[in-house]
Amino acid sequence: MAHSIKKFRLMAVLILVAGLAQVSRAQEAAVTLKLGTLAPKGTVWDNIMQDMGEQWKTSGVKLQIYPGGELGDEPDMVSKMRIGQIQMGVFTVVGLAQIDKGVQALSVPMMYKSYAESDYVRKKMQPMLEKQMEAKGFKVLNWGEAGWVRFFGKDPIMTPDDLKKAKFFVWGNDTDTMNIWKSAGYSPIPLAVTDILPNLQTGLINSFDTTPLSALSFQWFPLAPHMNSLKWAPLVGATIITTKAWNKIPLSARPALLKAAAAAGVRFKDEIRTGEEKAIDTMKLHGLVVEDVTPDQYDQWEKMFTNVYPQIEGTVIPKDMMDLAMKYRNEYRAAHKESAEK
Repeated sequence: MAHSIKKFRLMAVLILVAGLAQVSRAQEAAVTLKLGTLAPKGTVWDNIMQDMGEQWKTSGVKLQIYPGGELGDEPDMVSKMRIGQIQMGVFTVVGLAQIDKGVQALSVPMMYKSYAESDYVRKKMQPMLEKQMEAKGFKVLNWGEAGWVRFFGKDPIMTPDDLKKAKFFVWGNDTDTMNIWKSAGYSPIPLAVTDILPNLQTGLINSFDTTPLSALSFQWFPLAPHMNSLKWAPLVGATIITTKAWNKIPLSARPALLKAAAAAGVRFKDEIRTGEEKAIDTMKLHGLVVEDVTPDQYDQWEKMFTNVYPQIEGTVIPKDMMDLAMKYRNEYRAAHKESAEK
């Protein structure tokens, strides 16, 4: 009897050890990917990524998310992806342009008047842009957005001349754009996005351009509480992974990962667009003043931006990509001319 009990206990121990070994091997086999994003923790972008991460976990892929610019500005995170420190990122066109400048054709100032126009151009250019980025070692998992870019200032910024009096933020690494602003008589201040808040507090800058959701999420708006109504560019973005990391993921797991990423992309679009006006209303309750741009002021902004298109082409954005975006934009307008006139 004692011998049988000892034998049973030994078998139980062996089964337990074998089970633990299997768990250990499964954990070792699981893929862990580090993802960087500027989106602060708890924001709509972060929540969507966290939900996608939970879905990926069921396929054996763990996402380790670093929100709120913990890993630096978007250009910094792209550099970290290149050397393998992180494998994924959620970026605006500014970060994506570190890989392929053509992506910025999706967010040209005053080129688009509606989400419908922006969507049409992106869908037309998406296959080409994805192919170009993949050739450079990055795979697009989904496309997203942050809303319409507006001007925020300590004082109202209603015309281009008002902006000339302001000290406004530009992305620190974007020397081409900064030089274009300077050549037109403006005073851009190059900074990382992570440095906007402290420099608003010190007064180094007193204005910036961003989307309402971003102004609320980063809590920049209390220091620049005047926003004009001009929607001057849709801020497009994407979730990307290095092809090196993607190729390490088992083939059997990839369809489920792509499905979850596509669902996240749909949420980026839907939740950002429905949340934009809510963000404005929330900021109004906390001191934001929204000034409506008159038709004459709108024309001044349109003239100012379109006049620099020749300088943008070939520097900020490759000319062929700029021309292609314009072609598709005009194609959409021609097809919807009658409905627009009604």
